[in-house]
Amino acid sequence: MKISIIVPTYNSALTLRDTLSSILRQTYKDYEVWIIDGASCDATMDIVHEFEPAFEGRLQYVSEHDGGIYDAMNKGIRLSKGDVVGILNSDDFYTSNDVLATIANAFETDSSLEATYGDVHFVNDGQLDKSVRYYSSKIFRPSLLRWGYMPAHPSFYLKRSVYQEVGDYSLNYKIAADFDMMVRLFYKRGLNAKYIEKDFVTMRTGGVSTMSISNRLLITHEDAKACRANGMFSCFPMCCVKYFTKMFEFTGLMC
Repeated sequence: MKISIIVPTYNSALTLRDTLSSILRQTYKDYEVWIIDGASCDATMDIVHEFEPAFEGRLQYVSEHDGGIYDAMNKGIRLSKGDVVGILNSDDFYTSNDVLATIANAFETDSSLEATYGDVHFVNDGQLDKSVRYYSSKIFRPSLLRWGYMPAHPSFYLKRSVYQEVGDYSLNYKIAADFDMMVRLFYKRGLNAKYIEKDFVTMRTGGVSTMSISNRLLITHEDAKACRANGMFSCFPMCCVKYFTKMFEFTGLMC
């Protein structure tokens, strides 16, 4: 079973080596990597070319102007050839060397499975070995989408045939197109997915959805919008509820 890993990049030279190195360290080798670069003006593509020989033909890339990260994800999914597709952002990296092996085993064990997801944790740049927040997907249920909850998107791996069925990430959202995709998959389609109790990905703090109060407000508005657009009742106050429980992620009480 081939796994396609989509890595959107834009001026990612400071972190991309960690991302690519973590892929190379994976014990499971039946994968392909698609670097979807938004015409970076730093050394991003130099690093891609530097790493290319080590991947022995499993690394592909495109570098051109695009419409942002969700446009890059869509492009990568369309170019991919794997049975299963996952997104690994260029400032993130796999937490352990057996992440892909764990994902592959889940799909190979259950032929009816359409998706898997797990946990992620956050670190500050410069202290990559010290967790500051643990995001567990264990509590997720499709019914919680209306309250703004979703599986950790960087841990989410979906059969490519299902992506082809449900369509692209919507470009009508600035931050919450991944949440909209989860609503479409779990609520509208009834996805057959399995939670795996494993820390998949290490993420640096400072992502676009959490870098400011205004972005948190925007993503909450967009989460409610995504629910309503897909026929699920929700509203801004309901999607704020998740923030009362997220405080426990910083103490490890929910992991």
